[in-house]
Amino acid sequence: MRALAPILMCAAASLAFARGSAVADEASLERTGDGLPKCGLGSAFHGGRRAALRRELGAGVVVVRGLPDTRDYVPFRQDKVFWYLTGVESTNAWLVMDCASGREVLLLPDPNKMQEMWEGEQWDAGDAWVKQLTGFAEVLPARDATRVIGEMLADSKKLWVSLHPSLALSGAADRAKPYDRAREKDPFDGRVGREKAFAAKLEETFGVKPSDFAPTLNELRRVKTVEELAAMRRAARSGALAMIEAMRSTRPGIGEWEIDSLMTWFQVKEGAAGPGYMAIVGSGANSLVLHYGANNRRMLEGEVLLVDYAPEVDHSVCDITRTWPVNGKFSARQAELYDAVLASQKAGIAVVKPGAKLEDVESACRRVLEERGFGPLIRHGACHYIGMEVHDVGNAGKPLSVGACFTIEPGLYEPDSSIGIRIEDVVVVTETGCDVISALVPKERAEIEALIASEGVLDWLAVQR
Repeated sequence: MRALAPILMCAAASLAFARGSAVADEASLERTGDGLPKCGLGSAFHGGRRAALRRELGAGVVVVRGLPDTRDYVPFRQDKVFWYLTGVESTNAWLVMDCASGREVLLLPDPNKMQEMWEGEQWDAGDAWVKQLTGFAEVLPARDATRVIGEMLADSKKLWVSLHPSLALSGAADRAKPYDRAREKDPFDGRVGREKAFAAKLEETFGVKPSDFAPTLNELRRVKTVEELAAMRRAARSGALAMIEAMRSTRPGIGEWEIDSLMTWFQVKEGAAGPGYMAIVGSGANSLVLHYGANNRRMLEGEVLLVDYAPEVDHSVCDITRTWPVNGKFSARQAELYDAVLASQKAGIAVVKPGAKLEDVESACRRVLEERGFGPLIRHGACHYIGMEVHDVGNAGKPLSVGACFTIEPGLYEPDSSIGIRIEDVVVVTETGCDVISALVPKERAEIEALIASEGVLDWLAVQR
């Protein structure tokens, strides 16, 4: 019976801290359990996204390539733009569509029985089930891509591609773009990004200079559909349950890497494909490092632990940060800084509503911290959009609309005391304000201290040694 105790306590924690959440019984679509292929969030969702993009562009031929097979022995994850428009989680796929006529073609590799013998079912042009699963009326071999593009360009000389950087699991454009620029400028490398190279080859082949549809698609991505919001909630639930267990298992002497691995396991157990971004598990002075990722230190008595880590579920990313005392009791200074950050976040949440802007939320958060004299300890802004990427696309200056998702994450960082405090949640704009979809994780000090005082999975494992 003791072996079940940590799992049972996690279930109890879910109920105790759910705050009326309606997501507790939602199943993840990430793994259907039957082992069969699936089309993302459903053919209706992805078909609707293609139709919306065609309406916005008006005319021209859209060409998008999915990612090739992996270079390493890791599971394949599709490029986020290609997945958004197709739901296809398979290698070497193409999408070609004409905005004016509405014709859309999915192109897949030829059947390869040898590859399937080694790697399992592969989506290919010979699979009859692909049309029904994806909603595409035309599914052709990828070798026909040049012919299909040429046919469509005969009626339209406008060619569209996405210059958004290719991104898979844990990817975000604000990380990928600087990497691509640095590689292109490297005198001993010089390679351009995959998107630029693809656009150049299309221009060379068809004599038409492609235009970038990424800004248009990014605006469509800024406001989430019903299907996306459900996926965001699934990601939030997975991340929240993992964070709760991390709190339960924290003790002086535990390694940062143990919290990292525990949360990774719990996220996947709860339906995640993997991390939405690298785990930030910083104890003591490491809590001051905004994107700390080494996670190689043992945490000590009297320190705080800052954990910023959440998963990706159904190509939707969550982003949760909590900070708590390693020994389970906030010191006076830790409590003072923590209470200021929590009040700051609550002030930001209070101003969220349709028509407000991210800058309004930022100002509300900052005002609380500055009024308490902590202005010099602020190191970053308090908001960013979230969705398929942890730092998602969208015009930050536009008024907020119902369905917009973003994080609120004020923080204070005091080098003299080695105390870094950050509290982060994901909110969805509603008709009357916002819904904090990651609220399953407690953030009141008394609740946190109670969780740390309870038995966790790492406690149980320590007894078994």
